[in-house]
Amino acid sequence: MHRAARTATVAIALATAFGITACGSSGGEGVAADAKQTLTVWAMGAEGEKLGDVAKEYTKANPNVNVKVTPVGWDVAHQKLVSAAAAGTLPDIAQMGGTYMGEFAEIGALEPVDTKVFDEKDFFPASWEQGVVDGEVYGVPWYVDTRVLYYRTDLAKEAGIDKAPATWSELRSAAEAYQDKAGTKWGLNIQPSGLDTVQSFYPFLYSAGGEIIDKDGKAVIDSPAAVKAFEEYGTYFDKGLAKKSVQPGYDVTKDFNKGDVPMFFSGPWIMTLLNDQYPDLAGKWAVAKVPTGEKSVSMAGGSSLVISKDSDNKAAAKEFITYLTDTKGQEDWFKRTSDLPAATAAWESGPLAEDPNLQVFREQMETAKNSPPLPQWSEITSKVDSAVEAVTQGKESAEDAAKKAQSEVEGLVK
Repeated sequence: MHRAARTATVAIALATAFGITACGSSGGEGVAADAKQTLTVWAMGAEGEKLGDVAKEYTKANPNVNVKVTPVGWDVAHQKLVSAAAAGTLPDIAQMGGTYMGEFAEIGALEPVDTKVFDEKDFFPASWEQGVVDGEVYGVPWYVDTRVLYYRTDLAKEAGIDKAPATWSELRSAAEAYQDKAGTKWGLNIQPSGLDTVQSFYPFLYSAGGEIIDKDGKAVIDSPAAVKAFEEYGTYFDKGLAKKSVQPGYDVTKDFNKGDVPMFFSGPWIMTLLNDQYPDLAGKWAVAKVPTGEKSVSMAGGSSLVISKDSDNKAAAKEFITYLTDTKGQEDWFKRTSDLPAATAAWESGPLAEDPNLQVFREQMETAKNSPPLPQWSEITSKVDSAVEAVTQGKESAEDAAKKAQSEVEGLVK
């Protein structure tokens, strides 16, 4: 993404206010990796709770390095990182998603990744690209996430469906057959409106060959491919195949269990949830890749690990990140958390290689598309949220909604 495509951001304003300009006290490695030191790490959400156990094991094997993990809630993570960057007190290592990467790279808070140690070819393409800002790599992929299609196989048999839908037309036909022949209330659950509706829309947008922002930093949400995706998405609501409103906090797995919703798109954590909360559903569901428009492409998510530019413990930080992202470390992290490994070698053995549902996620990750590391990305996607809502609620045509979103997004990236 070209720097010229970015507008002034909150981070840049903070950088000016606090005098942050390419921070970094020395730019060197500082303390040797095996010297006695305390390595500070911030990790978010459930990962923050689990990483402490890994850190204890690492310290046992490396007694000179005391790894101190601070769990941080996702609800306060961004503000804590911004405040720490402004004060020059970022931890040595931090967990960071793609939506944060551009912001903190631009203010010079992050140390570039040593690409002699961490090799792009060892990771899924989208997970590596998540850490790249203006051609420089700032994040090492830690774990990945993507969305695939969950569907009820038992109800599919009742509906006369003998295979997972592989194309858009097959997906529509399956949704209709589930309703007409298997008696489900809905055919497919996709989000009609509200915050982050775009995440439900991505599989349609990307599979149509569309994007919100192209590689040159230009808004393209009104492209023919994007309009086609809006039209396809809206069809499910026009035909009564998807519900036009959902309550905040709606849990689709409950309706999936009851048989009201036979298909939905979601991530890998749902497999664990279904196995734990609905054991009677075992053998009655499966996952499949996103049905093809022009191709099968889903969104990519997950987190990377970054090193602070100001850290005096860069060498030890690099070794700890290596420990977390090599094959053994990735396999161990999957066992502890069910987070999908970003390192492809970790998928070659054990349950990751043997579980056919997990292999679907691996195949989807090979083509998954990550969001560009734009600091204003949340603001941009909110415009797409509104466009999707206008289509699903019948307020605007796909073409008109796309044109409006295009104008709004252009104003944010010029």
